[in-house]
Amino acid sequence: MFRLDRDRALVQTVDFFTPIVDDPRRYGEIAAANALSDVYAMGGRPLTALNIVGVPEEALPPEVLAKILQGGQATATRAGCVVVGGHTIRSPEPFYGLAVTGLVHPRRIITNARGRPGDRLILTKPLGTGIATTGIKRQQASPALARAAVRTMRQLNEAGAVLAERGLVRAGTDVTGFGLLGHLGSLCRASGVGAELQAAAVPVLHREVWRLLADGCVPGGTRQNLEVAGAFTEFDSAVTPEQRLLLADAQTSGGLLLCVRPRHEDAVLALLRSARTVCAVVIGRLVRSPQPRILVLP
Repeated sequence: MFRLDRDRALVQTVDFFTPIVDDPRRYGEIAAANALSDVYAMGGRPLTALNIVGVPEEALPPEVLAKILQGGQATATRAGCVVVGGHTIRSPEPFYGLAVTGLVHPRRIITNARGRPGDRLILTKPLGTGIATTGIKRQQASPALARAAVRTMRQLNEAGAVLAERGLVRAGTDVTGFGLLGHLGSLCRASGVGAELQAAAVPVLHREVWRLLADGCVPGGTRQNLEVAGAFTEFDSAVTPEQRLLLADAQTSGGLLLCVRPRHEDAVLALLRSARTVCAVVIGRLVRSPQPRILVLP
């Protein structure tokens, strides 16, 4: 955060990645939504963005690049964000993303360091995009699962800005590459609390995700996330191996994980539903703990 004056501060972020879907326009939309999410997760509103593009020397036709940029532009426009330029380099693999500047009220910014025992944990997108996109790459995913994954990854997390402006969120983060457990673990460390999750309450992108998990269709990053999370996570014996992997699944353009006072729970859920977030689900709570540990219950 860079404070401009009493009521305004800048927040800035950058994110980019290689293609995760075949449709170039959809890829551009997803990559842009993913980058913009960091600003929304801080309670800010995106103002401007710069394109960041890597182009293979001969393998990417100009019309494909144009569709990627069109997708990113369309998503930025939906967010009220102006793409003011960018930079392109040659790269062995194509990649695309945005560097985003946003505006936030200094006293309304959402961080992961203000959670308190008793806060409800609310999630705004289901888990499973990492498993789904791996299934797409391996040609093991159905068209229905692919559509569900694209739909959720394209959705903006605009509700974060509204919730922050109304003072309804105590702390929060977005759920991306480190998975739900990884990002919740960071929040617990920063806030000096523990957490309890209800595995059965965590929404899953599509029922087919369970089949892919059972078949071993799991990203390497997800397995690494689960291994790292083992240092600060305790699983009830009734939590299945598939549920554990889902909680660690590396998300792309994931949802918001929000810490909400109990008295604000109904208002937050109502606002999220009116904003048509993919989901609005209480999945657990923060608890007092001498160590920043997560307990996962069935």
